[in-house]
Amino acid sequence: MSQTIRPATPDDMPRVVELLMLDAQERHAEDAILWKMSDDAPAQIEKALTFALTAEQQPFRQFWHVADDGGQITGVIHAMMLPVPPIYAGLFGEPGLILPDSFVATDAPSGTLEGLLAAAEDALHEAGARIKLASYVVGEGWRTAFETSGYEPLTLYLSRNDLGDQGMPDGVRKATEDNIRGIVARSAENRQVLFDIDPFWETHPEADPRFSAWMTRCLTLRDRDMIVLGPSEDLQGYIIAQPASRMHFPPAHDITRTGVIDDYYHSELANPEAIDHGGEAASALLRAAEAAFANRGIGAAFVVCPAGWASKIELLECAGYETAMVWSIKR
Repeated sequence: MSQTIRPATPDDMPRVVELLMLDAQERHAEDAILWKMSDDAPAQIEKALTFALTAEQQPFRQFWHVADDGGQITGVIHAMMLPVPPIYAGLFGEPGLILPDSFVATDAPSGTLEGLLAAAEDALHEAGARIKLASYVVGEGWRTAFETSGYEPLTLYLSRNDLGDQGMPDGVRKATEDNIRGIVARSAENRQVLFDIDPFWETHPEADPRFSAWMTRCLTLRDRDMIVLGPSEDLQGYIIAQPASRMHFPPAHDITRTGVIDDYYHSELANPEAIDHGGEAASALLRAAEAAFANRGIGAAFVVCPAGWASKIELLECAGYETAMVWSIKR
């Protein structure tokens, strides 16, 4: 009997849990701190799968496919429709995203990975995705398959897991309501750099008021630190150290001690090709966020950075960050 690629069913869950545990263990082997395993990882995977395959009301559309080789499940792939953040235009609608909790057994027939990828892409296309994104952490097979299929790096997730060794630098401070206007102004510069790097990040016409409202709300959230540098009337930069979310971490991993930095900009990084003034002030913001994480007992951090922002990547790599995950795009 030849292998078939089909949508996953609840009956597949025991074997899919096994495969996703192997998948999670590969990530854990790459970085045991960043990809810490949950104490009850199999139960967490089963819980997430049960919801995905049986719940009538879900926050977003997701798709699970398996490779069935004569009754033996040899691979699994996970995809979803990705909601467009409110500060971006989303002219092409919701993109489809292939998630990193996808895995192919070592004894799977040749072509299994490619077959799973094609099935996921077909499902996303039928759901209306005109742009497709794919994320991967480990495994040359996935990187090669994505590149062969036409994906190109869009966003890097750089990580470091030895935070807080330099303490809080001078000159930085926690943001207040008086800083919101300056943060929004610098965010507009940040969004323009993003758009210049790739039009995928086209800004929504209402981005400024939407971002302002979100920043005002963030000031009330106790699970994150908003840090700024420069006088309120001429704010030079900002950074937000926030908790990790399931968008980037599959359910097998414990994210309670992991942080994410997405909103991060300083005028020294305005040129995506070269750092201005040696990046000293931008680096101070980064160290401040690391210290804030360390004070919360967080041991590892992701920093989200466009693959085309060379100056920011250089600054992060000089600070000890390495690429841990890649999101690629296929138009």
